[in-house]
Amino acid sequence: MRIVFFGTPEFAGASLRALLHGGFQVAGVVTQPDKPQGRSRSALVAPPVKQLAQSSGLPVLQPVRPVGDLFLASLRRLEPDLGVVVAYGHILKPEVLQTPARGMLNVHASLLPRFRGAAPIQHAILAGESETGVSIMQMEEGLDSGPVLHRVATAVAPGETSGALAARLAELGAKALVEALSLVSTDLARPERQEHRAATYAPKIDREVARMNWSRDAGALARQVRAFDPAPGAWTMLDQAPVKLFGGEAVEGAGEPGAVLATGERLLVASGDGALSLREVQPAGRSRMPVEAWARGRGIAPGRRFE
Repeated sequence: MRIVFFGTPEFAGASLRALLHGGFQVAGVVTQPDKPQGRSRSALVAPPVKQLAQSSGLPVLQPVRPVGDLFLASLRRLEPDLGVVVAYGHILKPEVLQTPARGMLNVHASLLPRFRGAAPIQHAILAGESETGVSIMQMEEGLDSGPVLHRVATAVAPGETSGALAARLAELGAKALVEALSLVSTDLARPERQEHRAATYAPKIDREVARMNWSRDAGALARQVRAFDPAPGAWTMLDQAPVKLFGGEAVEGAGEPGAVLATGERLLVASGDGALSLREVQPAGRSRMPVEAWARGRGIAPGRRFE
């Protein structure tokens, strides 16, 4: 069974490695174009999936968008029997989904139908979920609405960030994908239709969603900090400059929302209910640093207020 793999970030790399190590025949890889990085934006950096594909000697397609006759012709030349999509970053048109003879499977980082969409990991943490997981789904035109072949659940650890959870789900998804492919190859797969009425959604994260609203309760703010660690980073304003916040924990405390209550190894900030304890910050244009060093250098003391 010839497989064409669609994926871009390191999260997808885990599934591609599992296919290669499992002896599956990967006919080629479709990934996003190289992106400019650095201060001058002059250096092009290949996405992790491309780097892995090239090191494994696989053909690589990098369309700006996976549409059009030229891309379809290139995809058909790979003669795929099945497509596998993992965090590719583009919605695929019906003509692409129908190109592999046996359709396409998607590794989605939630227990569908919960958290359909682009950011299931972040939204699971924001919602305070105690459990999440991965689903292997048959792709169709709808947003993550296709029948599910396989689900694997895992607990969300207390204090777990989206970065840490994503790393675990990447490996869990890779294992689940291999299990699902074994079912497909032996015709033992029994796809289960999703209960669409139970669906919830996890839209792409934008900058304003990551901004702290200090009138909220400390528990919600702590989840927000964890959900956006390491990227894009929950942020607030101080002296008209943005500051990203990391290592958040809800604790007891009271004061005007956004007011600094204490500094030291931890930065304590009042919220609408309780207080938020922080371990690290990232001022604009700088790297992450311990709050103690930042507060000392900026003269942050009780009475200052974040906006």
